[in-house]
Amino acid sequence: MKRQLPVEFIFQLFSLIISVIIVHGVYVSIIRPNAVAVLEERAIQINANPSYVPERSAYVVVRDMEQEACFILMFWAISLMGYKALQSQQERKILQLDLIPLTRGTSILPEDSREYSRPIQALTDSQQGFLLPRSLLTALHRFRSTRNIQDVANSIRAICDSESDRLDSELSMIRYIAWAIPSIGFLGTVRGIGQALGQAHKAVLGDIAGVTQSLGIAFNSTFVALLISIFVMFLMHQLQLAQERLVLDAEDYCDNRLVRHLQT
Repeated sequence: MKRQLPVEFIFQLFSLIISVIIVHGVYVSIIRPNAVAVLEERAIQINANPSYVPERSAYVVVRDMEQEACFILMFWAISLMGYKALQSQQERKILQLDLIPLTRGTSILPEDSREYSRPIQALTDSQQGFLLPRSLLTALHRFRSTRNIQDVANSIRAICDSESDRLDSELSMIRYIAWAIPSIGFLGTVRGIGQALGQAHKAVLGDIAGVTQSLGIAFNSTFVALLISIFVMFLMHQLQLAQERLVLDAEDYCDNRLVRHLQT
């Protein structure tokens, strides 16, 4: 477990850097030039035809720095959730293995615990760190030392509960990102309204172009941030559901393939 922490930290750092580079590159090369072209075309059409009603452009909606920050955080959160989902998928593959080979009607005595531990100990070091192998090894060692089936069941439940708490705590960064995205959108709203109020004197004189543009910044940033937040929260809850099912399936595996066959 200690060896995985630096790897995960490095992954988080590099995924953030890559998200910044990709999103900023798309904004500089595609989104902002197209947004400027759309706004210039609108100005020409409005000057030529005062009754002209401009259509909403996706480039204009997402062109500001708040929307760029939200997209960076979105892709960062997706990369973190993808990393967690890959780990859960690797652990779920262990559930398909027959780590406790038993025939029908066979019982496991305390003296047999060492023998049944060998298939689990034959796994790689990384696989032995997964939830199911850890639970089975702990249960077999506890059964050999205490010869108490209830104690074995309690130890399995304790490991699964601690694993569930650990997985939940590791989602804290993703939860923070999901909270930060709408907050950045609200910052854009405050900035846009502040700019609109700063140009109120022009609106009094009849020039409302600056005010409407600033209000567009306010509403567009909140609109984009809330949409991204809904998407990120959906993915996060799907990941959390998969992790909870993994813990429950591992506990059922231990109960059905080990605890029920123990015999003192």
